[in-house]
Amino acid sequence: MSSSSKSQLLEPDIKDITDLIRFSHEEGKVWFGEQRMLLMQVSAMAAFRRELVNSIGVERAKGFFLRLGYQSGLRDAELSRRLRPHCKDIDIFLTGPQLHSIKGMVKANPLKLDIDHERGHFYAELEWINSWEVEIVQTELGQMDEPACWSLLGYACAFTSSFMGKEIIFREVSCRGCGDDQCLIIGKPAKEWEDHEDFAQYFKEEPIIEQLYSLQSQVNSLRSSLERQQGQYYGIGQSHSYNEACKKIDKAAQGKVSVLLLGETGVGKEVIARSLHLRSKRVDQPFIAVNCAAIPQELIEAELFGVEKGAFTGATQSRPGRFERADKGTIFLDEVVELTPRAQSTLLRVLQEQELERVGGAQTHKIDVRVIAATNESLEQAVNEGRFRADLYYRLSVFPVNIPPLRDRIDDIPLLVEHFLQKFHDDYSKHTLGLSDKAWDYLSKYEWPGNIRELENVIERGVILTDSNETISVDSLFYSTIDQLKTNNDDHVYSEGNIVKPCEKDKENWIDSIFEKEISLDSVEKILTVRAMAKAKDNISGAARLLGVTRPALAYRLKKHGIVV
Repeated sequence: MSSSSKSQLLEPDIKDITDLIRFSHEEGKVWFGEQRMLLMQVSAMAAFRRELVNSIGVERAKGFFLRLGYQSGLRDAELSRRLRPHCKDIDIFLTGPQLHSIKGMVKANPLKLDIDHERGHFYAELEWINSWEVEIVQTELGQMDEPACWSLLGYACAFTSSFMGKEIIFREVSCRGCGDDQCLIIGKPAKEWEDHEDFAQYFKEEPIIEQLYSLQSQVNSLRSSLERQQGQYYGIGQSHSYNEACKKIDKAAQGKVSVLLLGETGVGKEVIARSLHLRSKRVDQPFIAVNCAAIPQELIEAELFGVEKGAFTGATQSRPGRFERADKGTIFLDEVVELTPRAQSTLLRVLQEQELERVGGAQTHKIDVRVIAATNESLEQAVNEGRFRADLYYRLSVFPVNIPPLRDRIDDIPLLVEHFLQKFHDDYSKHTLGLSDKAWDYLSKYEWPGNIRELENVIERGVILTDSNETISVDSLFYSTIDQLKTNNDDHVYSEGNIVKPCEKDKENWIDSIFEKEISLDSVEKILTVRAMAKAKDNISGAARLLGVTRPALAYRLKKHGIVV
């Protein structure tokens, strides 16, 4: 249980928070941990709020800003747990007011806190100073008849509810935006407020919005159904390079021509092959996919073309091969370059004569099969090296289509990620808050040597390692450090508020700054000692390890500088 009054509250050092702020002027981005931030004029937000009130009325605008703050509070609550996992409950909770202050929203001054996680008890009183919402009311919008700090209130409700693991509602009992002397908020469990059900309605999206989303979902479902019926489903993608490949497939879909899909491993060649089948006149007939590299060479002919009983040891009965099973439909031969010379010869006959003989048989079987082949290496080079028949190559490559790698389809990554998130949320019965902004940034910069298959694996890993209602971080996605994506070129912020420029030689730059500011050796030693003790939470042995000195040596320096532990 944690209980503190104003006189007892001692806010934790904010350096762990300010260390997360980065200004990447080269990219035009501001980072707060893994969240991308915006610096926007208060006057612009004032204009937006005025227009929103004029357009939809005060009540709906209030609900909008409450929900806006709510979303921000949810993400900051998650950040606070990661930032101070081993701290006291009060210190974790105070991360919220500190974040509000650092973001320039308001100075939150805790007056009373009473927290008991085990009993689910929470009570808080906080004074808001310099609220940005009060400022725009006083300077641009005019005094209101009710409390004005809508987004700040939504933030407090969401942050604390997530922190406590139960619904906590804050109410602004006085507000300078409506003529009161101060902005004062009180927070306690929802059920302790008589009108909590009415207030909770503000956090629900407008019915018209829900209806629009519902209609949009129905339209998307119907469109998907129609596209499947028409054979126009090509998987997921909207990038120019992907659409060009799909348009090319469209031109060949209705015919019988053999198609050769070229592309790196994991680009989705089988998805394209299935799409081509769906688009063709054979849509109601079988689609058989075969990975030629996964079948032992001594069995590949029997698997593809069938076998008669007694043809070889273990052939105890006759059975059709994949080609016969695909009769009237489509067969997809992935990694076709791995076919044995005999299998290549038989495949050539199938393509030329539309007939085959099973292994060990003499009877000719007429078949009508469309062949789609795929490879991740150059068949032309394989021909030159004598590994692949030239005549078969010419038969298969009548209509070649290059499937672009994922690194050339950056615009498709958000669509693919959303698809995989939905899939793995269902598979693992959890619901994350999606990817952090920094994670999105990494995904767009990564080269993706494993293409879509690698992306799918990365998202699955992220979902597994992330708890429900938390954001998937970069570390959850990538099990190894991606050095090529990490830079130290961002400006950062000291806890005092000044922006510090990056330097490749940080240590030398730090030393130079000490000389420039004429800081004495004793002062440097005292600063290091104080900082080490703070990081070690006043544990002398821990601080000594940070400084690389013995415990007695540090104890001497503490006494020397008058630092009381």
